[in-house]
Amino acid sequence: MTAPIILVHGLRTSATVWRQQLEHLSERGIPAVAIDLPGHGRRIGERFDLDGALAAIDEAVTDASASGRRPYLVGESLGGYLAIEWAGGHSNRISGLLAASCGTVPNRLVLDGWRVLARGIHTFPDRGLGLHTFVVKTFVPAPGAADINAGGVALEVMDDVLRELRPLHPVTSLSRVEVPVLFVNGRLDHFRLHEKRLLAAARDARLVTIPGANHMVNVVRPAQFTAALVEEYERVQKALSGGELAS
Repeated sequence: MTAPIILVHGLRTSATVWRQQLEHLSERGIPAVAIDLPGHGRRIGERFDLDGALAAIDEAVTDASASGRRPYLVGESLGGYLAIEWAGGHSNRISGLLAASCGTVPNRLVLDGWRVLARGIHTFPDRGLGLHTFVVKTFVPAPGAADINAGGVALEVMDDVLRELRPLHPVTSLSRVEVPVLFVNGRLDHFRLHEKRLLAAARDARLVTIPGANHMVNVVRPAQFTAALVEEYERVQKALSGGELAS
């Protein structure tokens, strides 16, 4: 039996952001599911909170574990921070972790500053939809831009997310993760400030940097991102099948 992959999206997007990865994994016969976090996608009418987001990951892992194999967990941006936080206490339930576009340790002062900015943008007549659309069209080539917006734009979650991220300590959480961790960042990502610190915190970790990619690495360079994911997934599964993990 093949271990399933769980994909967790970033801020204001939804499960649809993983369309290209889901199609490729399906073609390879690898089962995968992309979930929606509270306040996003099919759950866009809900409020976002940390407990609810971690519960969504926990439920997905529980469901995927019915396959008889420990699932492989993938998170990007917000989803990456949440995946690290969840794995810090439950890594025995997964076979590996890929954390993308989350290479900066959350700082309360910075997050609070962003909250002030986000609240200002939220006073726009369109609640910031025009700015979001402009940024996506400018920095994400087709068809990735359409995938980002296909599940709806979660305009109401910014303040909740930035507030709920404040207590996270990814360095501490990573030190508790007992399975292999792969960090994937775009070369042009502005969230790479502490990537080496995070890399050093994990017991068994590697870093892949994708040239020409910005923060939205999985839609800007989908082929390269998916290749890194599949390579690491297959490495981990092969090592588990052999009874040990290769370094």
